[in-house]
Amino acid sequence: MRFMNRWDIDEAYVRFDGHPILGPATQTLSNLERWADLNSDGWAYWPKPCRSAAKLIEMIESAHPFGDAKEPTEAEYKAALRPVKAFRTRQGADFEIVDLG
Repeated sequence: MRFMNRWDIDEAYVRFDGHPILGPATQTLSNLERWADLNSDGWAYWPKPCRSAAKLIEMIESAHPFGDAKEPTEAEYKAALRPVKAFRTRQGADFEIVDLG
């Protein structure tokens, strides 16, 4: 299972701020992480939210300079959001999923 800790997420949030796809992706991941921290034992201890975000995490890590520097597409972002949206619906969660603007 892929995992990004709070520091990794915050660093990606700052690094990709303003990027047309990775900006919304990291904002959504950060919103999910914060929601999990407020509504459970925490992001690091509850695997369901992290599993739902696995494709987001992979997209963010791949675009990182230490990854393969792959530029994500809008279609990849939308596909990565599907499990996150399903998780939000199943859990009755109220975190924001950031759409491409």
